[in-house]
Amino acid sequence: MNALIDGIQQEYGKHIFGTYARFPVAFVRGAGCMLWDDSGKEYLDFLAGIAVCGLGHCHPEVALAISEAARKLIHVSNLFYTYPQVELAALLTRLSFADKVFFCNSGAEANEAAIKLARKYSRDAFGPGRHHIISMKESFHGRTMATLSATGQSKIHQGFEPLVEGFVYVDFNSVSAVEAAVTDKTCAVIVEPVQGEGGLNFPAPGYLRDLKAFCKDRNLLLIFDEIQSGLGRTGSLFAYEQEDVTPDIMTLAKALANGLPMGAMLAVDEAARAFTPGSHASTFGGGPLVASAALATLRIISEPAFLGKVRETGAYFISRLKELKERYSFIKDVRGRGLMVGLELTVPGAKFVSMCLQRGAIINCAHDTVLRFVPPLIAGRAEVDELIGILEGVFKEEAV
Repeated sequence: MNALIDGIQQEYGKHIFGTYARFPVAFVRGAGCMLWDDSGKEYLDFLAGIAVCGLGHCHPEVALAISEAARKLIHVSNLFYTYPQVELAALLTRLSFADKVFFCNSGAEANEAAIKLARKYSRDAFGPGRHHIISMKESFHGRTMATLSATGQSKIHQGFEPLVEGFVYVDFNSVSAVEAAVTDKTCAVIVEPVQGEGGLNFPAPGYLRDLKAFCKDRNLLLIFDEIQSGLGRTGSLFAYEQEDVTPDIMTLAKALANGLPMGAMLAVDEAARAFTPGSHASTFGGGPLVASAALATLRIISEPAFLGKVRETGAYFISRLKELKERYSFIKDVRGRGLMVGLELTVPGAKFVSMCLQRGAIINCAHDTVLRFVPPLIAGRAEVDELIGILEGVFKEEAV
């Protein structure tokens, strides 16, 4: 360990809560798909801040939008109007199913807003008593008390009991499981169109469409958590577009402002009417600085040619990973859409994450045995080939 890392680790230990098991690297600069640490070492980033930097690090158009906004207006209260916020909301609604947008600062906050909206709408429409929300096993919706309670993973719950009452967990990809769980207290169903933290789990053909039909028949709101899968990640602007279905409510965050903290909750008018002045709020939500960054980001990501390139690169990446699967018996499965890709192993994946980091590549492990790749959406074949070469080297070590 070099002296620089030793020093910053000691300072972190003194002053920052130990809520992350951090790797012994301190990054100081980024550009495109690359990062550099404080010793000058270069890293290929196939994590993108966990699907956050969709346009890569320090994209010039986003950086310019931030710079210009910072010189013009950084913050005013949401008691007033600002132009970047309404321009962004108009663009999001034009590009999606939604009629209205609520802005906040993170995915957890967006999901909190969705939970509140679902409960408020149901109470307004059907009276008190309907407040339960069905969630999926292996889901992840955030770390606040309500969103960790909505998360279908017991390891996320541990130490924070009692949880917020009213969440029921069922198997992903099973409409019959949802049907069996519905009671006269149920108001909504929340689901990730692709489960990210749960191990890169993709919906079975027709699952989301059948789920929407069931929810409509039972007067239940359907909430899509597209915090990780949205904004170009799967090769379409929103993952639901590939499933021939729309939700009633959708949550976004991560890539929305390409690294600045921003979340959004979108809804159809019928549901949105349940929020009136005083129902919900966010001091910093949709401020002019982050909204300007998000506008620049969304205008680029939503271009058909950009999304086509994501699909093309993703298909090439998956084909290269399948080549590795043919050579290494501990690779169990390759799955993905666009640049949301998982490599499932028969052994724990954490050691491969560390080995790749040592060789100058940043990846991640989800659900213990699934290597997760969510690189900047600007990655191309050259970056894919470089990563495949690094993976080949670490897998060869494992096979020896």
